[in-house]
This record gives sequence, structure tokens and C-alpha cells, in this order.
Amino acid sequence: MNILMVSLGCDKNLCDSETMLGILAEKGYNITNDESEADCVIVNTCGFIKDAMQESIDTLLEMAQLKEGRLKYLIACGCLAERFKGEITDEIPEIDAVVGTTAFDKIAEVIERLDNPEAEIDESVSLDKNGRPAVICDLDRLVAPETGRVITSSPYMAYLKIAEGCNKRCTYCIIPKLRGNYRSVPMERLIAEAKSLAGQGIKELILVAQETSSYGVDIYGEKRLHTLIQALAAIDGIEWIRLMYCYPEEIYDGLIDCFRHEKKLLHYIDMPIQHSEDAILKRMGRKTDKESIKKVIGKLREAAPDIAIRTTLIAGFPGETDEDHEALMGFIDEMEFDRLGVFTYSAEDGTPAAVMTDQVPSEKAEQYLKDIMELQQEISMDKNETLTGQTLPCIIEGYEPDENVYVARSYRDAPGVDGLVFVKSDRELMSGAVVDVHITDAAEYDLVGDFIGYTEL
Repeated sequence: MNILMVSLGCDKNLCDSETMLGILAEKGYNITNDESEADCVIVNTCGFIKDAMQESIDTLLEMAQLKEGRLKYLIACGCLAERFKGEITDEIPEIDAVVGTTAFDKIAEVIERLDNPEAEIDESVSLDKNGRPAVICDLDRLVAPETGRVITSSPYMAYLKIAEGCNKRCTYCIIPKLRGNYRSVPMERLIAEAKSLAGQGIKELILVAQETSSYGVDIYGEKRLHTLIQALAAIDGIEWIRLMYCYPEEIYDGLIDCFRHEKKLLHYIDMPIQHSEDAILKRMGRKTDKESIKKVIGKLREAAPDIAIRTTLIAGFPGETDEDHEALMGFIDEMEFDRLGVFTYSAEDGTPAAVMTDQVPSEKAEQYLKDIMELQQEISMDKNETLTGQTLPCIIEGYEPDENVYVARSYRDAPGVDGLVFVKSDRELMSGAVVDVHITDAAEYDLVGDFIGYTEL
């Protein structure tokens, strides 16, 4: 049987999709990227905000049309399936099975049940009200199978999901209801997985979770992200380690010291703050304030003066005033974040923020977003211009023959969300090579430079 995986949403979801592919490959199923060859399509959905849910629904409907041809089975997995497990097969009857967020390791049993309804398999595979196989497990179940993953992101870069779920309970966020409480993956499992990835040629590990900097608290009684980083850095073949999703209130001195001493830990951190003003942060249910955010930024820049700090913001949260917005603009201008993403607030059913008074009109929220991005473009341009004349380590991602340049990412750039470096070289450079690039030109988000040699770790 040929299996096609469609992975939507975040990189944590991608890790789950790659794990499912690993399980299915081990069971002897064939993996395909060709819709016309697929006997079974698995859509790993996102249900975080309305736009993501709509994309998931549209994708399921698009895949359902393949049943006019060869396709036998359509399976819905992930957050949308978890969020609407009781209704999804009512709305899209072409779906043959539903798999929740903490049951994706049961994917082979689900397909076996579809292929052979009389098969005696895992008791967790039951039937929903429409007679479709459905696997919905305890939200606090930790799925960490021993099987390897089929890496789909790149041959040299992989995400490593170090924890599942979240305890923060921010008032705008549905994730705890879809993913459960915070559960760290035991360190020995992560080290084994990283060694396996290194053996497949992976050079860059990107550590992800709903919140990475709390890693270890639930199973070791203290934060152990710094210990995990040290262990991962000792693995032969791993050259870069990148940190994503570190909440500012959880960034601690031991982690900051890693930026001083661990050469493989990139001087890059993704630190979502969502807003700067204390009144808005309180309404959001965030566990920090403006002065604490400033303090941690100062500590990070003291430990690693060249660190690239990325953050994300929400524009138009309920109760946000023009004065709050202007104060946030001033904070952005003062902090000069290297990377910044901003989203308009999305009212999600089942969250406290959705029923708050003083909902901000969508037009005003969009204007807030536009203001922030225009300011950030200026900051980004200024920052990039200061990099001209410097040498940056970059990882080669490919070659653009029309422009006769290699496409790369610097240590300052996470894949998919940050900029690129266009590298001129007379020598052939292999994708995945870590090289030194002399920066010669800058734009708002991207850089141009010349290859000068391979990076010495």
C-alpha cells in the first residue's frame, strides 16, 4: 500500500508526521509524494487558529476528491481531528478514520483496521458514531516510539521535539486542550533519536516544543535544557543546535551560560513575548512583565553580543488600546529585535479571551500589525546593513542556476521564518555544508556574500 502524508501547521506537527512515516515504513508500507499513486492519504491537521483550521478543512476536502480515482482511505490526524473528533466525519464523510494528537503511534493499527475490519488489533482503536475507526487517547499520554523517523524537511536539518503539551494556560490559546499538559521526553530517548538523525546525515538540530526552556521540570524536578544541549553537542555529526520557543520567564542562567560556552549552540533564540505592556500581558495570562523581558534580553546580549533574538507578537488582543499599541511600538524600537513575527488576534472558541469584553475590531488589529511590520522592516534593514563586511557561518541549502548563486541560511536564520543568504562561489558547494561567508550586501531580510571557506568548529 502506498501512503501519502500531508503535514500542516507547526514544526511540532511535522515531527509527529515524520514519526508516523517511520512507523509505517518499518511495517512495510511504501511512502509516496505522488497523489495519483496514493492508496491512503494521511492529513496531519492544525487546529490552532481559524486560518489554520480552514487550511486543514480545505486540504481534507481536496484529498477527498482523490477517492474518485485510486485512493481508498483518507485519515485525519492532529489538532483539528482532536478538537472536532465528534463532528469531523459528519462534516467530511469521506474521512475513513480519525487519530488524535496523542495517538499517532497507532497509525499502522488504524490502517490495518481499515484494510481488514475483522483484524484483532490494539483495543484503543474503536469506532466513532459513524462507524469509522477512531483513536483518541488520554491527552497526557506521551508518545515517544522507538522507531526512527522519515525526515522530510531536508537531508541535513531536522526538528527534535523535546516535550509535548503546555501548562501555561494563556487566555488566547487552545493548545492545552488539544495537546495536554507539559511532558518532557526523557533525555536518553532524545539522545538516541539525535544519534540516529546524525547517522542519517543531519547536521542541524532545531529543538522545539510548545515551550522548550522548561524542559525537564516535570521528570527531573528542575530545568535541564542546558544539560540536554551539552549532551546533544557531544554527538558526532551534529554541528548546529538551534533553540525555538523559549518563554522569557523560563530562560535561566544555566541556559544563558550555554551561549557563552557551547560552540555548537547557535547564537540564536526564539523568545515569544506576545506584547510588552503589563496590562495586556496580564489579560493574556502571561507569566512575565515588561521589566523582566528587558532583563532577560540584557542577559542574553551580555552573554552573546552577536545573538539573534526572534520574537512573536499578537496585534489587537482584547482590551488593547492605541496607547498600548504605541507603547509596544516604543518597546520594539528600544529592544531592536533581530527577527519579529506578528499575528492579529484570533478569538478561539473555548478560550477565556474569546469572551472578554473590549474585542478589538479586525480593521484596527490589521493596522496595528501593519505599523509593527513597517517598524520592524526598518530595524531589520539597519541590522542587516551592520553585517556587511562581516563573516558569518552559513549552511548551504541549494543552488539557483538562473542567478548563479547558492542559497544558504546564516546562524541568524531559522528555516521557513527568517531570511536567506545568497552566496557567490567559484567552487561547487554541497547542500548541508557549513561555510564562512563574507557579507557584501544587505536587504531588509536577506544578505548577499562571498564564500571564503569551510567553517571550523
